[in-house]
Amino acid sequence: MTQPLPPASPSALVLPPKRLQWVVTGLLAIGLTGLDPGLPLSWPTIVLVVMAALKLREARCRAERRLVALLQLVGAGLLGAQQPDLLPSALQLAITLLALAGLLGLELELSLSWRQLVRRSAQVLAAALPMALVLFLLLPRIGPLWTLPQGWGSAAVTGLSDKLDPGGIASLASSAAPAARVAFSDNQVPAESERYWRVLVHDWFDGQSWQRRELRSAPPLTAPVQERTAPPDTRARQLWLVEPSRFEAVPWDGQSEPHSDDLRLRFDGELLLKRPPRERRHYQLISQEQTSPWQQRPPSLIDLALPKGANPRLEALGQQWARLPEPRQRLAAAEDWFRSQPFRYTRSPGTLPRRAGLDTFLFERQQGFCGHYASATTALLRAAGVPARVVSGYRGGTWVQPFGGEPYLDIRQAEAHAWSEVWLDGQGWLRLDPTTWVTPERNTAATAALQGQAPLWWRWGQRQWWGIDLAWSRWWLGFDREGQEALLDTLLGRNRQWLGALILAGLGLGLAASLALLQWGQRQRDRAPRADRSRRELERCLVALRSMGLEPAPAEPLEQFCARAGERQPELQEPLEALGALYLQLRFGSRGTGEGPGATQRLSGYRRQIERSCARLRRQGLRR
Repeated sequence: MTQPLPPASPSALVLPPKRLQWVVTGLLAIGLTGLDPGLPLSWPTIVLVVMAALKLREARCRAERRLVALLQLVGAGLLGAQQPDLLPSALQLAITLLALAGLLGLELELSLSWRQLVRRSAQVLAAALPMALVLFLLLPRIGPLWTLPQGWGSAAVTGLSDKLDPGGIASLASSAAPAARVAFSDNQVPAESERYWRVLVHDWFDGQSWQRRELRSAPPLTAPVQERTAPPDTRARQLWLVEPSRFEAVPWDGQSEPHSDDLRLRFDGELLLKRPPRERRHYQLISQEQTSPWQQRPPSLIDLALPKGANPRLEALGQQWARLPEPRQRLAAAEDWFRSQPFRYTRSPGTLPRRAGLDTFLFERQQGFCGHYASATTALLRAAGVPARVVSGYRGGTWVQPFGGEPYLDIRQAEAHAWSEVWLDGQGWLRLDPTTWVTPERNTAATAALQGQAPLWWRWGQRQWWGIDLAWSRWWLGFDREGQEALLDTLLGRNRQWLGALILAGLGLGLAASLALLQWGQRQRDRAPRADRSRRELERCLVALRSMGLEPAPAEPLEQFCARAGERQPELQEPLEALGALYLQLRFGSRGTGEGPGATQRLSGYRRQIERSCARLRRQGLRR
């Protein structure tokens, strides 16, 4: 029977393994842009990817390209260790999928189209998933790689600074960039008046600016042992995701209990996260009703320090209030005075003179932003004999309920804020926001910055994505050592001696599930109609022949093409004639013709023989 060759289907279009590996190299380069060069693991990752690209450029044989594929898989793993967030994880999955597809293409000697290679690669990854899940859930963990010591590198821009000098700022810019997101396990968001998220404490005053003390040798403050009102697993939790900054200190409400080994509570109420601050970080807090231990730590002399003569009129006003017997009366006097003056909130107040700058603000200009009011009020209270300090962080946040993921509170850099903290005997450190004495409503300039710097559709899509990202962080990244311990307690209780047996049993079940998935995929391919399987085998054979320069002419009969190819390459003549004859019987013969046991397997055998011969001839041509 004379039958023309079938036209190549779109699925038969081939992306050679080397070109596929160049696509993977490009994706790895995109992944490198998210690394912080100041972290120790970043440079080995960059060097590995560059070496893989150089090796791919000079690769001439299959063994060298196989090495490139393995290097690319290792590179994807290193990126995953440093970038566990949702979008980088999706990119790493694509890199792994295509790198594995390129490796399969090398092993199968160009016998599959790129779609088939990707499909096979996805099947292999799916088969590996049960084993990976068992290891993720049960294998004891070491500390994460991102807790390695920090190196050098450029710091990200944030809305906060360790030095608060409002007099040196002529105009305060508003940035709608994200600062943090927080989800609550009970979806009970604090009232707007209580949304103060403290980050930095500024207690050192030189008469003009407030600075944060760096006490690297100071031990962390630990909470005293107290009787809890509810077990830890039933109390509400907060999951925080914070954007890169220059500080180890992270936002929190000042009262919740840290729920991670790498969180440390400083003596002044700063919450330190021992992870590189120049990357996005996540952590968990447990809500509690009792006060945090830092709130009851007595003030020191520095909380009353005030350089004499730096602001004479400020000192004189504070000394008038110092005659009042009770600190609360002095606070009331400060509030009454501010409310009685024509102060005005503005983000463009102009700079203040270097000498007596706070005097100029309080008694002459009387306009400024939160930093001016917090700085001046804190200095006045110190002059009145009330221990006080400045705190900077964020005020506010927008409650978002996305279609995908959990509701969360969205906090932006425009909501950066400064306020005061005062010490009252018997009550500890209390928050005092003098900006509300001047503008009780939420900062309209910050609101305008949040509403006007991006289209509505963009903000909506961004919030939807962040909701999914936060859910990913809660259920995937949030499964830390504490979560693993809780799972093991549920499975084993106190019988931890059975952990090894549990891991082995889990690995056995995972291996069985992986083999079952592979066998199921093979059965699905075998269940394809006989004509489709024979057509697929012929297309794979044509792919191998095209690599030898053997291309069928338009409408050329299969027998004629096989004979012509056999004349050009005598080594291929016998398997080509057998493959052509068997294909015609399977594809176009009457029912029962050529359907002996294993007919399709024999066709696959001829195809593999042709592929091996083509690969051998190509290698011989390269050696010549």
